[in-house]
Amino acid sequence: MKKTSGWIVYNGHLTSDKFLDYVQWFIEAATEKGIEITAKTNDQLLVTTDSPIYDVEEKKSIALPDFVHFADKDLHLARQLKRQGIRLFNSPEAIALCDNKSSMHEQLLHSGIPTPLTMIAPMIYSGMKLSHTQYLEAVEDHLGLPLIVKEAYGSFGQQVYWVETRSELVSIAKKLAGIDHLYQQPVKTSIGVDLRLNVVGNQVVAAMKRTSKRDFRANVTAGGTTEPYKPSTEEKDLALAASKAVGTDFAGVDLLIGEDGPLVCEVNSNPHIRSIYECTGVDVAIPMIDHIIQHSS
Repeated sequence: MKKTSGWIVYNGHLTSDKFLDYVQWFIEAATEKGIEITAKTNDQLLVTTDSPIYDVEEKKSIALPDFVHFADKDLHLARQLKRQGIRLFNSPEAIALCDNKSSMHEQLLHSGIPTPLTMIAPMIYSGMKLSHTQYLEAVEDHLGLPLIVKEAYGSFGQQVYWVETRSELVSIAKKLAGIDHLYQQPVKTSIGVDLRLNVVGNQVVAAMKRTSKRDFRANVTAGGTTEPYKPSTEEKDLALAASKAVGTDFAGVDLLIGEDGPLVCEVNSNPHIRSIYECTGVDVAIPMIDHIIQHSS
């Protein structure tokens, strides 16, 4: 009987301990389940017009695996792998939605998922200056001040700005001219606090509460602390619905604590698992591997 084999694809330029730790952790978890995993960097696998995938090290087109855990955001490579009939965890469509906060919020909106009140900035072509600021009056009128500005592309709570005044709003809008971004009403009952629920398939497998006493962002990388958390049925159902809405197999769903119930802050398609393991003792890689085994055929 042929042994199931797969790749974990990660970015060749992200070689910090944090990313390499994730790759090694996942390989070890798969090995314990009898699954053979090979680590591949995205710049080792080239998309070409004359072969399925060209391997830089092998200098030729190579045999493809049974599945790929795509722990990167190289959508050209992800789409090419999918075209070859490879099952990707997560799919390129899900990664693309989660990677762009504007697209993600559009999808959550049209799926009926409650989120903070959000307005997406009108597009300005790259290299052009912001010359008309009238729309910012509507943003201020609709969302109020203070408000939060988020670049569409950004991770670990970075590229997120707290705006107190109209002049700050104009200034940040000018700074972000040509960059996809959005404006969001703060959830006052959840400033400096959020809930991270790790979703695998149709289950919430771990959860923690993140708190920061010095920043409106609760991310651990922004100084937040963590504690184990037992989510309510409503919170678990919302996390599962959000994951389903964007099409993820694996997700870290961040919830905010609203006055009238939880709200989805964002869905992360490539959540790191060390911090939630250190907080809760739950090894999220194990149910991830089980899900892959169940669905890779």
